[in-house]
Amino acid sequence: MKQLNSILTALAKNQYPDEQLFLATIVNVQGSTYGQPGARMLMTSTGKMIGTISGGCLENDVLEHTRVSMTKRKTIVVTYDTTADEDIIWGFGLGCNGIVTVLIEPLDQDNPLNPLTFIDQCFRNQQLGIIATVVNVEGTVNVQVGERLILKLDDSIETDLKEPHLIATLVKDAQICLQNQYSSFHNYQLVLGKVNIFLELIKPPPHLIIFGAGRDTVPVVELAQSLGWRVTIIDCRASEVTKERFFMADEVILTRRDILHQQISVDNHTAAVVMTHNYLDDLEILKLLIPSNITYLGCLGSKQRTARLLKDLRTEGVEYTPTQLQKLYAPIGIDIGADTPEAIALSIIAEIQAVLANRNGGFLKHRMKSIHEPHRVREIELTNENLFYR
Repeated sequence: MKQLNSILTALAKNQYPDEQLFLATIVNVQGSTYGQPGARMLMTSTGKMIGTISGGCLENDVLEHTRVSMTKRKTIVVTYDTTADEDIIWGFGLGCNGIVTVLIEPLDQDNPLNPLTFIDQCFRNQQLGIIATVVNVEGTVNVQVGERLILKLDDSIETDLKEPHLIATLVKDAQICLQNQYSSFHNYQLVLGKVNIFLELIKPPPHLIIFGAGRDTVPVVELAQSLGWRVTIIDCRASEVTKERFFMADEVILTRRDILHQQISVDNHTAAVVMTHNYLDDLEILKLLIPSNITYLGCLGSKQRTARLLKDLRTEGVEYTPTQLQKLYAPIGIDIGADTPEAIALSIIAEIQAVLANRNGGFLKHRMKSIHEPHRVREIELTNENLFYR
């Protein structure tokens, strides 16, 4: 997420006004790979690179393709197969035992189908969206690699595809991906050929709200921002020093606990950390957030303190369902033996990341499934009369 933010920032600041820009995007993977679908790298005609699509193994070769394979400014797709012994000969040395497919395209910032423009809109508006990109074409169909359909949250679309039946089916599939919040690969069998399309879910960065403005909060902010998350600091003591201490935060709110409900809003893209070191503040914050649709709610303090907070809330007549209480993580953090502010911050951020990814935060060597969740693949046969899904 941070690397994508760096790309968007570079474009927003117009850092390369006189250079041709190219965008590389991983659009498919098989087996074990470092980069996952949706990873992007921005390149310039003078060889500058922002972002990464691998551990540093593919970047230079992808850049070389912009010089020797794209003389006609036409989008291309390059596949790197690291499962064969020839990988040693070619010198990529990925050590991943996987196959990576990369879409490389010239970037036109004035094009309404520019993926980075749409991603920036999703990030700014805190909204979801779908980018459907053609990554492979077989046969004599009226479709080209790199053509797109963009589906916005309000169901409006933009596309340069020309096949009406393909567009109609693609919109339905994109709506399903948007509703269920996943990316997927769809193989469409047309009358005269086959088209492979990557439907990519665009999600805004996680929004982390931190209640508390002590010095132990600083490393939590720094780690969250190193991941590209949006961070808001809320100080119920309304100290002006807080704005100076957290100049790096995206937003700082100075408030009081009695008016807190008027100043914040949360949704299922929001995580919250409560570390005010003030019992009464924590009581009001939990009263506000436990019933909300927040994704993660962590509270600093011991099990005994948390039990007392919940008991006092019940005394006030506040009751919560078991489902609502499942989102409360207290004591906060995963068990890594943290005993310094920096290590505690690492423990907290790691727990939030695990919850956002629907993981348990255990050791990968004990994981029986693949490290990365495989993307869904659907085979679809498309004719003028009927749509057959299989």
